[in-house]
Amino acid sequence: MLSRRSWAAGALVALSVAGPVPVAAPLTAVPASPGPVSATPPETTPPETTPPETAPPGAPPRAVPSASAPPGVAPPVPAVPVVPPESAPPEPDPPESASPEGAADVREDQRWVLEMLNAEGAWKVTKGAGVIVALVDSGVDDQVAELRGRVISGPDMGSIVFDRDTPDAGRHGTAMASLIAGAGKGEEGLLGVAPEARILSLPLIVEERPEDGSALPQEDLRSRDDSPLARAIRYAADHGAKVVSMSLGAYGPHRSEREAVSYALSKGVVLVAAVGNDGDSQYAMDNSTSFWNFPAGYSGVIGVGAVDDLGRPATFSSDNLSVLISAPGVDVPVVVPGGEYGSSEGTSSATALVAGVAALIKSKYPDISPQMVSRALASTATSRPAAGYDDHVGFGVVDAGAALAEAGRLVAGTAEVPVPEGKRFGDGTLPTEPARPGPEPARLWLYGVGLVAGLLAFAASVAMLNRHSGRESPMTAAFEPIRRGRSRR
Repeated sequence: MLSRRSWAAGALVALSVAGPVPVAAPLTAVPASPGPVSATPPETTPPETTPPETAPPGAPPRAVPSASAPPGVAPPVPAVPVVPPESAPPEPDPPESASPEGAADVREDQRWVLEMLNAEGAWKVTKGAGVIVALVDSGVDDQVAELRGRVISGPDMGSIVFDRDTPDAGRHGTAMASLIAGAGKGEEGLLGVAPEARILSLPLIVEERPEDGSALPQEDLRSRDDSPLARAIRYAADHGAKVVSMSLGAYGPHRSEREAVSYALSKGVVLVAAVGNDGDSQYAMDNSTSFWNFPAGYSGVIGVGAVDDLGRPATFSSDNLSVLISAPGVDVPVVVPGGEYGSSEGTSSATALVAGVAALIKSKYPDISPQMVSRALASTATSRPAAGYDDHVGFGVVDAGAALAEAGRLVAGTAEVPVPEGKRFGDGTLPTEPARPGPEPARLWLYGVGLVAGLLAFAASVAMLNRHSGRESPMTAAFEPIRRGRSRR
């Protein structure tokens, strides 16, 4: 079973798988077989009286119903006549493997998840074709029926590469990938939210923290210069991913991750992350809030919480202001390595489901910004809190159909409307060019003439005053200077 415990990534990376994902008792699955097997339709099944014949070398077996076949084992196949090599027709392409047992049951089990998300409403418009979703998680088993041919294996980001001999290494990643892009066939097999999208698997090793939740954010074991998560985000942004799903987290921010988040957002990549599973921890109960989990706590990242089948907040889901939106996270059917089915519990599965919805939006509107995707998800959420928002479920449970429609309105509102040449406000005449600012010439001349006349009048007045002053001035008498001095004797 996949647990909903917190996780730490790598010897130097304190990352946690934020989705509690216990896998319940798996449904019966067909054991892996070395070669492809195709199911023969009942109407073409040869009668039981057909004599056995030798099959030609290399011919693929054909499964037929058999009451004597043991459970989980392919029934015996009828033989076909031997054809001489020189006249043998060219071998047909190997048929795809039959759906594993329990494929029909898992579709019914996941019906409530798809209905709560209103996935079918969005599928009328798009199913995610042309979008790559980067999954930063454990390895992914790309040979399960729902994911075959839909997984791109990226480089090791600080973990072991998925090894089919040790399937637990890819258990969590395979489950999350199936929720995003699982492609069931017809009425069988598990369906992801974006069944036509593709997965870019970027493995990150995880190691468990204490089950009692005693690990506190006391030390950041990530490198001071870089972190595997930062490398994974940048790699995804540079290699065609439109959405990055991160069902993991760590206590405390990291500079290189913050820069990687900004870089991805600048390239139009939508980032979705789990808020964590510390809602029922002792710290959360004592303080009425949970520790912030990163990358969900970074600005611009869509933080996802978990709800149950009634839309109620899951008790384990972290509660803080990093929660933007919620999605099913309790008893969610998933696919695990080997093609088995189980159930997932935690904000991990809720994150994968929201990443699938984001993939649908980016498929229909490739150029929509991450900010608009966040707005579309938040503004159309269902089961909204009475106050409109709370730190348990954010703005409510995501609605894929409504969010896709809202994204279309947001994109249309930002589109530039072309203006025909020569027209600005309809068919009316264009306005004439306004007069240039400044004095009018006539007034300028009048002002100049008045100024000159004033100066002349002032000069004439001064001259007249000087002439009048010269005629009426009194005559001055000349006096002999009085000399004083000693008298002569």
